[in-house]
Amino acid sequence: MAIEVGTKLEGKVTGITHFGAFVELSAGVTGLVHISEIADNYVKDVNDHLKLEDKVLVKVINVDKDGKIGLSIRQAVDKPPGEQQQRPERPERSFNRDRDDRGGRNDRGGRPFKPTANRMTFEDKMSRFLKDSEERISSLKKNTEGKRGGRGARRV
Repeated sequence: MAIEVGTKLEGKVTGITHFGAFVELSAGVTGLVHISEIADNYVKDVNDHLKLEDKVLVKVINVDKDGKIGLSIRQAVDKPPGEQQQRPERPERSFNRDRDDRGGRNDRGGRPFKPTANRMTFEDKMSRFLKDSEERISSLKKNTEGKRGGRGARRV
């Protein structure tokens, strides 16, 4: 029997890892039940839900071309329509993350650009840096030139 997506099969748990469980299906074919597909609630440890040699009903959710089979235990259980979990509706967001509220470019990681009155341009910052740098260099030269031997070493 060929294994197709959507079919429900019975299998035996042959291995348990921190990310899921391996289930052996008919004819020795093995598939993986990911930890997120074991139960409807949060699964911290697979061993809390499954044991080796357990018989489980699984649903085939995907078959890769290289032969890997993805299985689900929680999708294999048929639930009455009233019992199915409904996700709450999320409000639609209708904005472009690359633009701010005024239509201008937003390059600040999603936050709108807020200009302030004392905002300095790049040229202003560069000229301030050069001025400070020249002052520091001149004060260093002044302090080291007066000493004999240079480089701060004093001779007696």
